[in-house]
Amino acid sequence: MAVYTQVDDQTLAEFLAGYDVGEATSFKGIAEGVENSNYLLETTKGRYILTLYEKRANPEDLPYFLNMMEHLAEHGIPSPLPIHDREGKALQMLAGRPACLISFLTGVSVHHTTENQCAALGAMLADMHKVGQSFGTTRPNDLSLAGWQELAEKTAARADEVQVGLANEISTEIAFLAANWPKNLPEGTIHADLFPDNVLFTGDKITGVIDFYFGCTDMLAYDLAVCLNAWCFDEEHKFVPGRAKRLIEMYDAHRSLSPAEIEALPLLARGAALRFLLTRLYDWLNPVAGAVVNPKDPLDYLKRLKFHQSIGDTAAYVV
Repeated sequence: MAVYTQVDDQTLAEFLAGYDVGEATSFKGIAEGVENSNYLLETTKGRYILTLYEKRANPEDLPYFLNMMEHLAEHGIPSPLPIHDREGKALQMLAGRPACLISFLTGVSVHHTTENQCAALGAMLADMHKVGQSFGTTRPNDLSLAGWQELAEKTAARADEVQVGLANEISTEIAFLAANWPKNLPEGTIHADLFPDNVLFTGDKITGVIDFYFGCTDMLAYDLAVCLNAWCFDEEHKFVPGRAKRLIEMYDAHRSLSPAEIEALPLLARGAALRFLLTRLYDWLNPVAGAVVNPKDPLDYLKRLKFHQSIGDTAAYVV
């Protein structure tokens, strides 16, 4: 989450007049994240999140994301619900941006993940993948191989400003992944961005999953690989096998991984690490003036990528 577009009091009041949510009593921007403008809104009737869609969000994709959230919530996954106005519309325009008012979920995101939280994540992710099988809409993953190649081209000229030799490391890795990327693995609806700041906990219980704006149809095990990167390294970017073991075993307990998925996991983890290296690199090199946002260091994911490059067998993740 972040704030790129400012919303003044009068504009907010006019927007809320179309809803049955009461009048605003508190309204403040949320600086975490990098993609959309997000505000925590408190009204005389409750708490909500107001999201204005920016940057990579294609307006044509927004109904998919909102329908995905509703489908998951209706099937027991703790996803927020888009709020419909008095005319039954969830997707709106606000301050020149597509926007949606979304239900507020309780719980807190964690900065230092534990083995128990990774276990809860693995179980929830598997359940989400099973529920997603009945979601009738598909959307290609525009941040898979073709998207990585496009980002690499856009950042190649300046990548070495971040670290000497980075552009060459990226191009070499993309060539390897293009030649070896898995095919014919089980696919379905995935989150594709399930970082700790997108999961809410009360203790070790997951009470909310948020930010579905990279949701798409892709290999289910790729979603697990994203989580392996985001949840199983410590603050020094060192891999923590105990977290990975609990994540993978609880995922497998709720949705059995095929032998081909298990074999492909190190390669999928390399792809996921490269994906976040590239998007962070692009944002690092192209800051938005005046935005309330905390850019993230792309080199954190270069370290993860190098670790995954050293892994020859999935068993090495859990020993």
